[in-house]
Amino acid sequence: MREIVFHRIRRLPPYVFAEVNDMKARARANGRDIIDLGMGNPDTPTPAHIVAKLTETVHNPRTHRYSSSRGIPGLRRALSAYYERRFGVRLDPEREVCVTLGSKEGLANLALAITAPGDTVLVPNPSYPIHPFGHIIAGAAVRNVQLAEGVDLMAELAHAAEHSVPPPTAMILNFPNNPTTLTADRHFLAEAVAFARKREMFIVSDIAYAEIYFEGEPPPSILEIPGAKEVAVEFYSLSKTYSMPGWRIGFAAGNARLIAALARLKSYVDYGAFTPIQVAATAALNGPQDCVAAVRERYRRRRDLLVDGLARAGWRIPKPKATMFCWAPIPEPFRSMGSLAFAKLLLEEAEVAVAPGIGFGEYGEGYVRMALVENRQRLRQAVRNIRRFLERHRRRPPAARPRAEVRPHAPTA
Repeated sequence: MREIVFHRIRRLPPYVFAEVNDMKARARANGRDIIDLGMGNPDTPTPAHIVAKLTETVHNPRTHRYSSSRGIPGLRRALSAYYERRFGVRLDPEREVCVTLGSKEGLANLALAITAPGDTVLVPNPSYPIHPFGHIIAGAAVRNVQLAEGVDLMAELAHAAEHSVPPPTAMILNFPNNPTTLTADRHFLAEAVAFARKREMFIVSDIAYAEIYFEGEPPPSILEIPGAKEVAVEFYSLSKTYSMPGWRIGFAAGNARLIAALARLKSYVDYGAFTPIQVAATAALNGPQDCVAAVRERYRRRRDLLVDGLARAGWRIPKPKATMFCWAPIPEPFRSMGSLAFAKLLLEEAEVAVAPGIGFGEYGEGYVRMALVENRQRLRQAVRNIRRFLERHRRRPPAARPRAEVRPHAPTA
């Protein structure tokens, strides 16, 4: 049979994390105790009252039938109530809300719904991979815009828009940011909305970590900004806030035209999440919120333990203000080898798995991402292992290794 070229697949790079994941699997198969800080996969159980609502609902055989791709009315009303309670934003649950199978599915399907081959989309880099690759799969050209501490992102976006042909149709924002943990205030979001309205662009905002914050005011929603609904749609997920990653439930909110486009495409490709999951998600949003505060405190304590412990070991890492990650610059003696080779060395010698920064884009090189998804006892062990690793290499500097040849980005959580 002749070789068939799958053009959309050709636009996707190799899985950057595959080598680290394969090493981790082999090490565990050989009985080694690998502490996994690589994937942002929450390790704590879903709160009991949410599980109880699922269990109660699943016993009703009527909920075993097809659901609604746009989401059951009760959940859309609960999502609207959450936005009014948390952000002071009123949403029409019929026109401005759409339930998704987690934010990742929603982001990908929105890209397919609103992006055509030849379009240009502005994406801060480093970034969560679906942000650029949802649009790349849809046929767009992505302009990567550097995102880093001290970089004027609005100036970078303006420069990229000015030099893009054709003019960009959309830009992606993700604050609190995965992987860099950077946050944005209302002033920045107001500038972004004014910029998008002037250039007749859409904004796709991802606030998956809006409830995982540690200092200062709670992160804002772009929909708080006057005029934002004219240009912006926002995605949110229950995965991190309520420890529900495997449940695959989230939503999109905002611009009615974008919501309608997403809902229309979804009507062709899915029947929505299993109804008992949607009922349980409604209970999560409408029920007691002390579980959210407990999740936030758990990540804060883990952050402090890891960052402070590594600082004492000689590896200074900025303390994140939000998210469940640490964005760690590679220690100087190892920097020349690149993030993939360093991640492999750390796994091999310290038995700690991390995500190489190059997996999040070209501007992620020089960093690794650590997810706060192991308990405090395991994090203490990770700190001890890394301290011994660093001490060994202070006495014996790492041999020069060629920088790993990889293409940036690959799907990960």
